Amino acid sequence: MVLELEPEQVAPLAGAALARLLRDPAEGGRTLVLDCRPFLAFCAAHVSGSRPVHWNALLRRRSRGRGAVSLDWLLPDRALLARVRRGELAHLVVLDDAGGPAHALRPDSLARLLLAALLLDGRAGAASLYLLQGGFENFQASFPELCSQTQTPLTSPAPSPTLRSPEDNSAEAITPLYDQGGPVEILPFLYLGSCYHSSNREVLESLGITAVLNVSSSCPNHFEGQFLYKSIPVEDNQMAEISVWFQEAINFIDSVKNSGGRVLVHCQAGISRSATICLAYLIQSRRVRLEEAFDFVKQRRGVISPNFGFMGQLLQFETEVLCH
Repeated sequence: MVLELEPEQVAPLAGAALARLLRDPAEGGRTLVLDCRPFLAFCAAHVSGSRPVHWNALLRRRSRGRGAVSLDWLLPDRALLARVRRGELAHLVVLDDAGGPAHALRPDSLARLLLAALLLDGRAGAASLYLLQGGFENFQASFPELCSQTQTPLTSPAPSPTLRSPEDNSAEAITPLYDQGGPVEILPFLYLGSCYHSSNREVLESLGITAVLNVSSSCPNHFEGQFLYKSIPVEDNQMAEISVWFQEAINFIDSVKNSGGRVLVHCQAGISRSATICLAYLIQSRRVRLEEAFDFVKQRRGVISPNFGFMGQLLQFETEVLCH
């Protein structure tokens, strides 16, 4: 059964009205914006303070024939869901790409499924429910100061194949492709790079790095008196069991994030082992498929290439996370 969205249940909200809510000191903290756009689009730019709604092919298949989708599926953040159900929020604003009226939403669209889940969840019914008119792009064009945009562009020019010192043109001066540039921002608190990057104190300090996750058995921890370190001694071969370290690595990254810090994840080249850890973190923390997480990281660090054994373990991890 498809729940009909009545105008008195879901009110249209103009961009200017949302801007007023967000700027109001009293109402801003009681307003939650739920973003139904794809994860990559959300990470590129979003309304400041908004939260992404998680949806993927597996959940879509599981929802077929059920008529309605549980709010627990769409908001896996238990703390956020508890706030919604305790009535701590006065305004729940749903946004998508289209920004049309609620009655025009496709029955299988994420925005419609979310609105229906909020209406059917009795404990979430205390807040006023809105659908943003005009979609995110129109809101961003009118109120860019109320939006956040990633500092790392989704696409960047390909680096030159070599990097030489002006004083030394010898072959030894050639810098490998994976060491060129610096660590890349995956999320505002999560960076990915190589062992060489981890040895550059100035780069780490300029990025605000406070912790380093060393996914190797050979790279040294250069500045143990200055940064918090965690080592995961994994070899880069197809027989290595990196998945046994996933949860420990994810917990470490979360602990750095929760303390307001930033963590650099690196291995020798920043290609296979450390990229695998970042992919596992995205799968669990953002509830996205491996394919989407891989594209997201690849656009930021084009040289990543987890070995086949690691990719198989990531696929298994994806199944375990998204099935539960």
